[in-house]
Amino acid sequence: MDLGLDGKRVLVTGASKGIGLAIVRSFLAEGASVVATARRSTAELESTGAVFIPADLSTVDGPGRVLEAVLALDARLDVLVNNAGGGNRADGMLGDPFSGDDDAWREVFDLNLNAAVRTTRAALPALAEARGAVINISSSSARDPHTAPLPYAAAKAALNAFTRGLAEAAGRMGVRVNAVSPSATRTELLLGEDGYVAHVAAQMGLEFSDLVATLPQQVGMVTGDLIDPDEIARAVVLLASPTMPSAIGSNWTVHGGAMKSA
Repeated sequence: MDLGLDGKRVLVTGASKGIGLAIVRSFLAEGASVVATARRSTAELESTGAVFIPADLSTVDGPGRVLEAVLALDARLDVLVNNAGGGNRADGMLGDPFSGDDDAWREVFDLNLNAAVRTTRAALPALAEARGAVINISSSSARDPHTAPLPYAAAKAALNAFTRGLAEAAGRMGVRVNAVSPSATRTELLLGEDGYVAHVAAQMGLEFSDLVATLPQQVGMVTGDLIDPDEIARAVVLLASPTMPSAIGSNWTVHGGAMKSA
């Protein structure tokens, strides 16, 4: 199936590993030209051949600087994927009903919400010129917030509202705005040595391997396995495709059956 992405120019944030890296690879496989940004590159990202621009998008001026650099290389931009995100793992988080103090909440919102808002704001004129697309990577925890630290779930819920609200205004400019919401996905953020599962296992006195093995069941997934990042990338590429002109304001959940509501 030809998705009409050959020759399109794409910016992917949080692209150095995990879901972001899978998204980069998927767009390249469709013949798109990809610019990738993250705080630092990785050997895996470098091997893709994507153009890399380092940036900290959680800062006030980081998104604007990235877009200046991207558009200086080529004024055309067809697709923006706001994938940059993550959460804090502060000591005592599990015993704190708020999952962190004001600074922790600010950091999580800066990365998971404000980075997407600022990057999209800076990219929107070019995207409107191209009649392009924005895809925000959210999380199933936005709808089921007990499955993640509260600041992260709240920030992703806000990202969902931003996605839906912007879709109305940007749609009139010819820009399609949508979101993809994964459930537990096999990434370093979740499963790495300093990832969320390792942190929870240490605080609860559990074996890391035991917690990983039972995680799909604990979050309600019926597949018995965590989601592969490539699945999320396929959803993103399809939403970005000009062959889906009526996909506007959608939020596609890829959750392995974890979401129980209709």
